[in-house]
Amino acid sequence: MPLSKPQAQIFADTNRFRVVSAGRRFGKSFLSIWEMARAARMPNQKVMYVAPSYRQAKSIIWDELKSQLISKRWVKKINESELSILLVNGSSITLRSADAGDSIRGISCDFVVLDECAFFINDSKVWTDIIRPTLSDRQGSALFISTPQGMGNWFYDLYQQGHTIDGWSSHQYTTAEGGNVPEEEIEAAKRDLDQKTYLQEYEASFQSSGNVIYYAFKPANIRKFEQVVPNQLHVGLDFNVSKMAAIVAAKYTDGLHIFDEIVLNNTNTDEICSAIKEKYPNKKIFLYADPAGNQRRTSARDNTDHLIVKQWGMELRAPRSHPLVKDRINAGNRLMCNAEGSRHLFVDPTCRETITAISKQQYKPGTSIPIKDAEHGYDGVNDSWGYMVSYLYPLRKEYTQRTAKVYGAF
Repeated sequence: MPLSKPQAQIFADTNRFRVVSAGRRFGKSFLSIWEMARAARMPNQKVMYVAPSYRQAKSIIWDELKSQLISKRWVKKINESELSILLVNGSSITLRSADAGDSIRGISCDFVVLDECAFFINDSKVWTDIIRPTLSDRQGSALFISTPQGMGNWFYDLYQQGHTIDGWSSHQYTTAEGGNVPEEEIEAAKRDLDQKTYLQEYEASFQSSGNVIYYAFKPANIRKFEQVVPNQLHVGLDFNVSKMAAIVAAKYTDGLHIFDEIVLNNTNTDEICSAIKEKYPNKKIFLYADPAGNQRRTSARDNTDHLIVKQWGMELRAPRSHPLVKDRINAGNRLMCNAEGSRHLFVDPTCRETITAISKQQYKPGTSIPIKDAEHGYDGVNDSWGYMVSYLYPLRKEYTQRTAKVYGAF
């Protein structure tokens, strides 16, 4: 059988590492067989298929894989106990399970399919500690393909990585796009399932866990910044000695575009301001910050953070008092996606710290209190762009038909 159009697009992707989020019955197994057959056509190739468990590896793909290869008269020997196939050209295809990762150690591979990898018991460790090293000596490639399992899962990290790193790519297709499930069955699933389950299983959508703060952030908010850097820049900054993140954005009629991040560890306000001005020396910079910076000092000089910002020639914009944290968060979520489904906050894929912080920061379980994460600094990054968003687009501002005025550059 030929590949469907979405399957063919994935098949034609030449990136070394491909990540595919696909709905139920999209045809993941069929695509995996095509991928493995292509890899094994070259002589002396070592191909591996990894499923969450031995039972899944055998039940999902084994019989179909054998019949396809036998029909092509490619098979020299089949080992049923080891789930391996030796081809007449010296290539081999082996099935393994992620829950028995030690059986994979020591193997060298040219190509690996990690099927339903969102459900691997040991999460990312199976990939980073076991499978990734098997590809090194042969410079092998990998296909990650799965139905998603929430935004807190390692597969979501892989999917985001596919948008930001050279040699990686990410694809997302729904059950309907796979063409294997009738429309009436999909409509029945809409009636039978709750929205979150339906979106995850049939729309291949990464659904946030109940504790994720910025639930409105989706891949649609990740957009490459292709405009000329304007003369006026907007920078959000959280004053923090251990880690400072200056989030750089530009305003356009469609909203706020975050296109750069300047992150320094073990620094102070003087140093981060110097870094901003050095990178953007001839720009008018509006800097949005914590109102407490009018008293706090993170510099060796006896100046407040606010005064230091002004001394560096930037225009400081900070409220007189702290906005409510929930209002700042709600302003961010609304800009990411409002009730009408419109998105007005976009992040360039190179801003990996920003994307990770937005995707990962959570509330303390059972509360509406954001977790302060000293190890990763998610809160500091999110506070930085949050000060900017809440100042530029406060919740009290009415959204009318005058969107150009609301979103246009100051």
